[in-house]
Amino acid sequence: MTLDISSAPIASDTTDHAPPPERRPAFSTADLSASAVVFLIAVPFSLGIALATGAPLTSGLIAAAVGGIVVGLLGGTPLQVSGPSAALTVITAGLIAQYGWQATCAITVAAGLLQLLLGARRVARTALAVSPAIVHGMLAGVGLAIAIAQLHVVLGGSPQSSALANLLALPGQLAGPHPAALTVGALSAAVLCGWPRLGRLPGRAGRLGALLARVPGPLVAVALATGLAMALHLQLARVELPTWQLHGLPVLPHSPLAGVLTAVLTVTAVASVESLLSAVAVDRLARRSGDLDRELRGQGIANVLSGLLGGLPVAGGAVRSSANVRAGAQTRWSSVLHGVWVLLAAVALSGGLRRIPLAALAALVLVVGLQMVSFAHIRNVHRHREFPVYLATMLGVVLLGVLLGIALGSAVAVLLALYRLTRTHVDVRAEPDGSFAVQTHGPLTFAAVPRLSRALSAIPATARVTVCHDGSFLDHAAYETLHAWRASHQAAGGQVAMVTERQASEVLDPDGTLRAGSSPGPHRCRAWTPWVGHHCIEQQEDPHGRLLDGVRVFQQHTAPLVRPELARLAREGQTPSQLFLTCADSRLVTSMITNSGPGDLFTVRNVGNLVPAPFEPGAADDSVAAAVQYAVEALEVRSITICGHSGCGAMKALLDGVHEHPGPPTPLARWLRNGRGSLDRLKRAPARFAARPTVDLVEQLCITNVVQQLDQLLANPAVERRVAEGTLRLVGMYFDFATAQTYVLDRESGSFTAVSVQDTPEGEDTKVAA
Repeated sequence: MTLDISSAPIASDTTDHAPPPERRPAFSTADLSASAVVFLIAVPFSLGIALATGAPLTSGLIAAAVGGIVVGLLGGTPLQVSGPSAALTVITAGLIAQYGWQATCAITVAAGLLQLLLGARRVARTALAVSPAIVHGMLAGVGLAIAIAQLHVVLGGSPQSSALANLLALPGQLAGPHPAALTVGALSAAVLCGWPRLGRLPGRAGRLGALLARVPGPLVAVALATGLAMALHLQLARVELPTWQLHGLPVLPHSPLAGVLTAVLTVTAVASVESLLSAVAVDRLARRSGDLDRELRGQGIANVLSGLLGGLPVAGGAVRSSANVRAGAQTRWSSVLHGVWVLLAAVALSGGLRRIPLAALAALVLVVGLQMVSFAHIRNVHRHREFPVYLATMLGVVLLGVLLGIALGSAVAVLLALYRLTRTHVDVRAEPDGSFAVQTHGPLTFAAVPRLSRALSAIPATARVTVCHDGSFLDHAAYETLHAWRASHQAAGGQVAMVTERQASEVLDPDGTLRAGSSPGPHRCRAWTPWVGHHCIEQQEDPHGRLLDGVRVFQQHTAPLVRPELARLAREGQTPSQLFLTCADSRLVTSMITNSGPGDLFTVRNVGNLVPAPFEPGAADDSVAAAVQYAVEALEVRSITICGHSGCGAMKALLDGVHEHPGPPTPLARWLRNGRGSLDRLKRAPARFAARPTVDLVEQLCITNVVQQLDQLLANPAVERRVAEGTLRLVGMYFDFATAQTYVLDRESGSFTAVSVQDTPEGEDTKVAA
């Protein structure tokens, strides 16, 4: 199991609206088939979890039924499927061994009540603040502990009371395995591992395998193992389902209160974190958003009922939930129906369930436990330099238990954070002109003062020095050290400039005084945000002066970063893959909305993003046609995008009839005549959005103009030829300033669809479709 850590009327020049929420049906026929798929996974999985905890096997079915029905109806993530949790297996097994089964049910009820309280207090989001390294380390440790315990059952023995005891007893168990149990367990494990890979076989076998792989692997594995055991009359321990009877009420543990409270908090924390992380992953997979506080309350009610009825603790599960989404579920009724099918199976199919060998269920849980050690998570944690936390948590859970393992991982995380807080690099570099550059990396705290003092004292007394801090934390001790050294160095005849990589003189010179060598001009913006309206400075009367200030900031901060790439482009020439034709509006920053850089886009801008049609009387213009021809024939771009935007002044002018005013036409009026085709299209076939209405007539003309200009672009012979050859793609795009939302034209439906961050794999940049 893996967890992945998803309008009001306004003025015509803005579009401060949000797309209306997508309406989903109350029930879909796809929910019926999806519920059957999840049911076939849930039954063997629930029996296996119950077996691994040492609880009555019916408790797993009760938890699956309650989790499916109750959380399905009341939870905040409609497509999440809840039931007995593999992550709680070790904890539940320990509680049963220490307090007994009925007391464990009481702890489950108390944990559910605490979840209800937390959900009512709307603190669900705080559970996601736990370090992913600790969460995934805990899951990996639990998975290893489960796998080690169930290996004993596969070998024909019985698991011990702890993971450490299981490890110590494993050599003896390996020396004398039970052949029949080992055969059944090995068959189940082989089917579980190989079944999803049937579709990868070559040729017709692969196509047949893909069809067979639609049947859930756990069901096939248990069915084949049971059939083999019955056919060969193997003497094996089998599922022992007690007769259904009224469950005794949960009994409070006769133990110290502190230990019981610790148990309740542990079950609450693990069940809540797993459920919420799974809910986030499911919402991301299904491309929708849920209510985490409602989900937590639903989980709490399910745990209360499950404990009262004699079931295992309930939590949301990524395995069942992802299977539900991939099976095509549309509403919460898929989860509810799955719970109904589990309940009916527990009552009507108890005779068939009693024939399942325990070794088959143990193999199922063993494989699930090993899958909880996700190499993808290990690589991700290692990439973020959190592997020590992951490893400490995993080993702590295996050797010490879940609670102590989490505490150990948290302690390592704190120590690692403190280590990074005190880890500072001070580099001194002599420049060719005789000056010195001091570069500091990392937080400058009192712990770094000795290292900083040694580096500064080695600089000649009369040298010109630039001290550049990376912009991270600077405490009072380091601040005093820097300024005391500067005062003494300047008194000896030296020159000192103190700057930061992100802000010029703001941290090191709180009074705002500019020093020699610091950033010229009044800018105090971060290097990557000088375009944000320059709200941090007073507007200058001389726009040219402000422009030069921006150029100086570029030369200081950005030029050193992009110089190698620009030098490469200077040597090799431009090879853009796309022609981007858009409006000259100053609010539209093409590189920002397309996440592009130097050499990516061949850009043409004009008033109204217009493409003059060939042979248009009185509106001929060769500049756009020349750019298009150069891009298509010389640069051989593979796509051309025409991008309109909200509140376009050219479209307002067209609606006002500026191009038809009497008298000699102005240059603007002659140019706007290239938009007459858009006005005609607006009357006969206006463009539209797929998921929302247009705000006003101006916006409707803006998107209609994009469609019309694409048609006029296709009239260019060079474009027409490349499109016919299939080597050039035409893309229509619209950008709404008020919501910072981009829309792309779907040529089949003729409507504009919003670009979503889930349209590309997580972590990848979204660029213009090409």
